[in-house]
Amino acid sequence: MQDEHRAAQAVPGPGPAAVPARPSARLAAALAAPVRAVREAPRRPMLTAGAVAFVSLLTYAVVRHFVGTSMVDMIVYRAEGSAVVNGGDLYGFRVTEWALPATYPPFAAMLFVPTTWFGIGFLRIAVTVGNVALLALLAHLSFKLVGRPRRELRPVGVVLIAGCGVWLEPVFTTLRYGQVNLALACLILWDLTRSDTRLSKGIGIGIAAGIKLTPGLFAVYLLVTGRIRAAFVAGFAFLGTFLLGALFLPDATWGYWTKYLFDSTRVGKTEIVDNQSVRGAVARLLHTAEPGTLATLAGGLVALAGVGVAAYASRSARVLPRAEAWGVCCAAVTAVLVSPISWTHHWVWCVPVLVLLAAEAAQEASRPAAVRRMRWRPVFVATLIAFCSFAMWLVPHKGDLDQHLAPLSQLPAAVYPLVGVCFLLVAALRTGSRRRAAGLPLLGRSGHRADERADAGQAPVAVPEPPSTGAGPASGAAERQQAPAAG
Repeated sequence: MQDEHRAAQAVPGPGPAAVPARPSARLAAALAAPVRAVREAPRRPMLTAGAVAFVSLLTYAVVRHFVGTSMVDMIVYRAEGSAVVNGGDLYGFRVTEWALPATYPPFAAMLFVPTTWFGIGFLRIAVTVGNVALLALLAHLSFKLVGRPRRELRPVGVVLIAGCGVWLEPVFTTLRYGQVNLALACLILWDLTRSDTRLSKGIGIGIAAGIKLTPGLFAVYLLVTGRIRAAFVAGFAFLGTFLLGALFLPDATWGYWTKYLFDSTRVGKTEIVDNQSVRGAVARLLHTAEPGTLATLAGGLVALAGVGVAAYASRSARVLPRAEAWGVCCAAVTAVLVSPISWTHHWVWCVPVLVLLAAEAAQEASRPAAVRRMRWRPVFVATLIAFCSFAMWLVPHKGDLDQHLAPLSQLPAAVYPLVGVCFLLVAALRTGSRRRAAGLPLLGRSGHRADERADAGQAPVAVPEPPSTGAGPASGAAERQQAPAAG
């Protein structure tokens, strides 16, 4: 995998007579790349994956028809775009039967203007098809992040995930509400999978933070892993989104950043099972809608631990395979955990997490039987079950029951926070084990990041796999019973 990674990074520069490709030529090449990749993929696995994906999507379409899809968040986005076009009060309207308001910054509302060009019926189809395409793109970027499987097999994996990933509860709910989570995840992961030598690295993270504030934590990740320039680029890109909002929507910008940003009641209830953040889990555990200082302390500790583990993994690239993938996934999990409200559909980051765990399991299975240990396969399966379980919807939660959950209901009601915390623990144990096996101190930087190592032509330090730690994420469909929020 490292040889492949070095080969991908070590692209020779153009000769004296080389002419830079025109933007139109680059765009045409980018559009043709997926078709070429599918054609070059092994025929039989590709046909099998296509058949499985088709059956899965057809089944999903049937289930979707009978279950019903409100796509209420898409309707809120359209109302935001309409407020921009018509000069209405961006944060004063309420739409749908749940009386949902706008909750995103003004810059996001400006991006939603094109949704006003079409009717609701067309948007339902277009947004669904677009989200399935984004799921495929997220799978591709996840494979690029972890460096597995082999390049010719990646289209097979992309097709499988695009077809079967709709049954992951975060993806299912994203499709059901017409959310933008997959688009934001793709924008962030595209940015993070580019070489650190790119001057524009960080711009995707900054734009994503301008749409929804939580992605700003990835700028912190860039900062603590030594990519100062990229972190500043992200910061300036975010500032640019703010200035655009202030230029075209000055009143809305002033209202959002001085008032509406701090009004948590506009987003939704903290204690409902829809909220799969640390704060939501603590609120349900304390049987209160206002978990107060305890939840704040818990969120702060998780934030510090999560960012620390992400940096720990990324800075151990010489001894930890897929170090950057571990770092990025830890940062993503941390961002969702510490956000005051993280609806279940915010956990679409389960896709790269599952791809990473699958890569670890595949590498483990490729070892000789005499030294093979079955650690990562159970971890992957348990995590997959958790994200396909719809566990939080199976506990009694109608009305005010979220505040009165029985002890046995607390675990399934907080399945994603539990999986997220366990994932961070596994990442820390995995990194520490590899460092001990290489004879390195548990703390301190062990080498450059993966792309820097590739540019320098360094190979990772060969160390044996440590004994099993025995730790791993584990755990556990219906429409949200409480009023959904466009958050």
